[in-house]
Order: sequence, then C-alpha cells, then structure tokens
Amino acid sequence: MIDVNSIESYLLLNGDCMEIMKGIPDKSIELILCDPPYNLAKYSTGNMKFDWRGEINNDLAKWDLIELSPAKLLGEFKRILSPTGNIFVFTSYHMIGKWHEVFDKEFDTFQFMVWHKTNPVPNIRKSSFLNSCELIACMWNKGHTWNFLKQSEMHNFIEAPICMGSERLKLPKHPTQKPLSVLKHIIKIASNEGDLILDMFMGVGSTGVAAIELNRRFIGIEIDEEYYRASERRMKLQQ
Repeated sequence: MIDVNSIESYLLLNGDCMEIMKGIPDKSIELILCDPPYNLAKYSTGNMKFDWRGEINNDLAKWDLIELSPAKLLGEFKRILSPTGNIFVFTSYHMIGKWHEVFDKEFDTFQFMVWHKTNPVPNIRKSSFLNSCELIACMWNKGHTWNFLKQSEMHNFIEAPICMGSERLKLPKHPTQKPLSVLKHIIKIASNEGDLILDMFMGVGSTGVAAIELNRRFIGIEIDEEYYRASERRMKLQQ
C-alpha cells in the first residue's frame, strides 16, 4: 500500500496503472487529472513528410493501439477519489460520449471543457477543418473543491497554444504533451495547496510539473520507461 501521507512533494511510479492504482488508499486523491489514450489509431492516415518543414505526425504512439474503455477506470477512480475530489480527463470527440455514458450516473455532475489550440497542426491537404480542439471530461460530487476564479476565467473554454519552444521536450518527443498553462488552470480551480493530485497516464510529467509549481503534491504513473525517465528528470528540476 502506498503511504500517501509520506509524500511531501511527489512520487513517480513506472508500471501498469491498473495494477499500481490498487495500492493507492481509499479516498486519498483530491484531483485526478489525466490524459489517457484517445483510441485514435484506427483513424491514422500515416505521417506526412515534407522537404520544407518537419514531419507531421499523424501516427499515434504504440500505447494508442490498445483501446481504452472508460468503464475499466470507474471502480478505481471512485474508490481513490476524496469526497471533495474532482476528475478531469482529456479526451477526444469520439470518446466523450463513452465517458459520459459510464461516469454521468456515478457522479453528481458531469460537464466538459474545450481546449482550443491557437496554433494547431496545419491542414496541408486543405480537405477538412483543422484539428484545433480537444475535450476534457469533468466529474464531481456535491461538496467538491471548487475555487471559482473571475467570471471571465471560468468559461468551459480554454485558449492556449500547443507546447512549443523550450516547453516541448525533444528527447523523448511525446506526441500529446499538454501545455502547462492548461494544466495549471485546471489545478487552480479544482484543488487547493497541499492537495494530492494523481495522473496515471503521466507521459513526460507535465501534470506533475504544474502541480509542484502550484504547491500541490503529486503521484504520477507511467508504463513507458522512456517517458518515465523523462518525467524523473523534469521533476528533479522542480526541487
């Protein structure tokens, strides 16, 4: 069993989150903020290569080849979430209905947010809309932590660029690295200083970096060892 009371800053774990979560005590997590696979592999049209710019990545990482069912996460999410806790899950248009179907009846409130990317990948073929929006499923019960900011900051619509420049890791390059500005916005609203935040699909550790910078505690789980090591390096820089 993980001793959550001994976590002063963060705890990173390398392995299968479905197994590791079994060691998290009941009602110990104040915010689940995660970015699970979107199940988009079947829609891939392959990478596009150009002489005049970098390759556009349409292929998804190998972890997206195994479809994730929200129903598999429900039991552990409900068990480990504090009575005052919140759940925020990044997802895609074709998955939001599945999250709603499973989680809406289990929580007092199910809402969603839209992250509008101000610098989406260009549509080179000009054959459809730019893929400039991602969805975030949000679930909570009555009595949940809620830090209402200014009215103008409480829209369920966030505009922010995708990771660029120094924020974007080059080695390894994670195809769905989330910007700290979006993660921090959610963390400020849905948790308090000292709260324990969990990301069981940690990737390269962006949720952990955002949590530590806002004086929260963090548990991160990642199955890919290369991403896990990258998260370790980033988190050590926060100390």
